[in-house]
Amino acid sequence: MSPMLPSQANTAWQAHRRELARKWRLLIEQPIGMLGLAIIAILALTAIFAPLLAPHDPYLQSLDGRLMAPSLTHLLGTDELGRDMLSRLIYGTRITVYIVVLVAVIATPIGLAVGTTAGYLGGWVDTVLMRVTDVFLALPGLILALGIVAALGPGIGNAVIAIALTVWPPIARLARAETLTIRHADYINAMRVQGASSFRIILRHVVPNCIPSVIVRITLNMAGIVLAAAALGFLGLGAQPPVAEWGAMLAVGRQYMSGYWWITLVPGLAILIVSLAFNLLGDALRDVFDPRQN
Repeated sequence: MSPMLPSQANTAWQAHRRELARKWRLLIEQPIGMLGLAIIAILALTAIFAPLLAPHDPYLQSLDGRLMAPSLTHLLGTDELGRDMLSRLIYGTRITVYIVVLVAVIATPIGLAVGTTAGYLGGWVDTVLMRVTDVFLALPGLILALGIVAALGPGIGNAVIAIALTVWPPIARLARAETLTIRHADYINAMRVQGASSFRIILRHVVPNCIPSVIVRITLNMAGIVLAAAALGFLGLGAQPPVAEWGAMLAVGRQYMSGYWWITLVPGLAILIVSLAFNLLGDALRDVFDPRQN
């Protein structure tokens, strides 16, 4: 029986890959989810090709053309310094994508490492890691982010760190729950019999099984990341002037809301649409990966 154990583990992994392919096909069949994915793809492409898409220099000031209404020359108008709103909106996608991607890259491995380690090893390791996670979960995410940025100082880098520290705890909780359901599976026991270390089992077999649920979670969290980044920018703790960032654009535009509606409407709609897109995609992924749905 022993020589068959690696083959059993390989068969289980192949079956898992086939299941992921099936779920991808189910996702494609969901129009709402694909709409969210299309918007996110447009956001990413806009960020990549911003210099080619922007009709004007987003930082070029023209006091003679300040607060101009939308026109053929400036499709979304100009701001209080005469800068083109469309160009600043396009360059603002770079900041948004940068923050979202960097937060996901930082928070996801931390959450996976903490959650899978706690769930697989159990005992005092589980207790210590989950109590640390509970400390971060005890405070509202935005309040915690504000406190961290206030301590570290304003700036995009510090904003990314602050938001990442509020995002990883739910991922850790989810990864732990997933690990608890599979740590006694046959192919996991097969690896133990073969003498595989706990680190190898967690990295090669536990983490891949947690990834689908974590992808759903981080996708749903991205809407909150966008809003948190905008909130920090709005409060002057994120991107600093003259950087084109949607939250900072809102902060400046609120002084001119009564007579110059486009200054706040443009970045506000951008934040709304991008947040909605991540929610739509996240809901579709949740439906696909929820075993009760299919």
